[in-house]
This record gives sequence, C-alpha cells and structure tokens, in this order.
Amino acid sequence: MNFETIYATYWQKIFRLCMGYVNDADAAKDLTQETFIKVWKQLPNFRNESSLGTWIFRIASNTCLRQIQKEKKMPKAELPVHIQEDFVAESIETDVQFLYQYISELQEVERIIISLELEDIDQKEIAKIVGLSESNVRVKIHRIKEKLKQKFKKNGC
Repeated sequence: MNFETIYATYWQKIFRLCMGYVNDADAAKDLTQETFIKVWKQLPNFRNESSLGTWIFRIASNTCLRQIQKEKKMPKAELPVHIQEDFVAESIETDVQFLYQYISELQEVERIIISLELEDIDQKEIAKIVGLSESNVRVKIHRIKEKLKQKFKKNGC
C-alpha cells in the first residue's frame, strides 16, 4: 500500500483518536500531521508483525502521549472563557463536543481504548496496541462506557 492510500484511509480515524486525547481540533490536526510524518518516514521499516492499522494507531497513541507529557511539564495559560467560546468549531455537534471533552478527562490508557473502540477497531487489535489482554480490554471498554454515560447524565445531556 502506498503512502497516499494509507493517508486517505487512516487520516480521519487518526484525527478522531487525537481529538480524544486533546479535545482541541487544531492540536489534533497537528498531532495527526506529526503521526503521518512518522508513518511516512518509518514505512520502509514496517515489518508486517502487526496489521498496518495497528501499527499506525500505536504511532498515533505514542505521539499523543508524548505531547501530553510535554504539556504537563510546561505551564499553560488559559484563555478567558468568552474567548474560548469564539474558537469552538461550529461544525461539531454539541454532544460530540461533550464526548470529546469527557474522553479527554479519562486516564491515558482509557482514552486510547475508547478512541480505538469508537473507530470500530477490533478488540483484539486494541489489546495489541495497548498491551493488555483482550478480556481486560473488554472489561475496560464496558467501564469506560459507564463512566461516559454517568458524565452525560450528570451534565444533563
């Protein structure tokens, strides 16, 4: 598979995965771009030890985790609430915005798992990506969904 086909096939999925981590469209685009730069550079070294999708999602997850670690080390300046509201993407539905917000509040491994589940990635593949057993992934998905449901109920969504 050539890079252009890989990019076209996986860009939206990787973008949504990144949104689950950062809950910011611009940051997610940057992380997606960074992921595909790494994929492009490492594609000749891909050894088919896992599926191509699993490999790309692992690169994306590691890229997002590294970014989160960098941000934890650097102090953030928050924008005033009224300015932040001006930048909210109008095309994303309110429920989807809340979903991304709630996902971004989860623990890192939970974010990876639920983001991959939302992309309809097979649970066996998710287990390979995160390094857990398939049964553990299944349990975690159930618990994460319950957490998200509770957050939606709590906030009246």
